[in-house]
Amino acid sequence: MSTAERIAAGLCDLGLRESADKADRLAAYLELIAKWHRVANLTAVPDPGEAVALHLMDSLSVYPFVTGDRILDVGSGAGLPGIPLALLMPDKDFILLDSNGKKTRFMTQAAIELQLENVTVIQQRVEDCTAMFDQVISRAFASLEDFLRLCLPRLSPGGSLLAMKGPSEKEQVENLEQGSLYSLSVPGLDRERYLIVIPCEACP
Repeated sequence: MSTAERIAAGLCDLGLRESADKADRLAAYLELIAKWHRVANLTAVPDPGEAVALHLMDSLSVYPFVTGDRILDVGSGAGLPGIPLALLMPDKDFILLDSNGKKTRFMTQAAIELQLENVTVIQQRVEDCTAMFDQVISRAFASLEDFLRLCLPRLSPGGSLLAMKGPSEKEQVENLEQGSLYSLSVPGLDRERYLIVIPCEACP
């Protein structure tokens, strides 16, 4: 089975059968990661075959929770989850933020080659960002506390934070006054994945 076929099958498993025609472009994105990885050190798993589940399906598992029109992907790195989501959601604007110049150059080139007109790449620390967004998402923040502190002020009224976490971090939500924990089902991934959703009203 080719990478594109595996992606199409995964999209169907996620309930995104109508997006299966995007499988070739998603496969091309994984090939770009593999090509650039040698000079940009984009991800710990650059192999396209392994990356289907670990990167693409994991990123797209949050699809039902991405409801805003303007979404900030903080610490986007190789463009995850922002680029896969932008491919499937052309009606939403994704701003990919990272302080690493090599990674932002890769994301810029990927957006050009994939013809993603709804993606903006910014090289900046989140501490220096002053814009407002409907939602802020990240797979890369190690500390939920830091994610809350730095990103809640970036939310527009009615907005929400989306923090993607592994099993070791799911109990962090118990310390929040407001927030919801969701279990994510990731096709091909034999490990627990969670999403913590924190509304704007959780701002101190």
